Amino acid sequence: MFRKYGVAALSAGLLLIACGGDSSQKPNGIINPNGDSELALLMRDMFEDGMLTKQQILDRRTPEIKCDYTRIHTAAATQPEKVATAEYKLYANAYEVSVETLLASDPAKRADTYQTMIAACMQCHQTMCPGPMVKIKKMYLS
Repeated sequence: MFRKYGVAALSAGLLLIACGGDSSQKPNGIINPNGDSELALLMRDMFEDGMLTKQQILDRRTPEIKCDYTRIHTAAATQPEKVATAEYKLYANAYEVSVETLLASDPAKRADTYQTMIAACMQCHQTMCPGPMVKIKKMYLS
């Protein structure tokens, strides 16, 4: 009996390994197999940039924002009806102002202005798209 089923199980296991059966690793960094909107990709870039900015703040360096955060107003969204609202536009404007304030801030106030920028992310996501909130929390300074 073992030979019959054991060989089949072993063969299936080897096939899974050979075909990349580890579902935790996505090919080419793909997170959404149905495709990613411009806004989703921008938000991921903004997160990575935010984490780099967090480290710059902790290291007492001048922050450098590298992603084009102004595209928050124009990037195509997964759900276009959500970003077409006045509410989204207010949140996008508030975020943009928070980034500009951070970049222009006095070094002694950078930590506070950075926290305000992250709060702007969180406030929008609390209302518009709560999924990323767990990830956004990682951006706050301790």
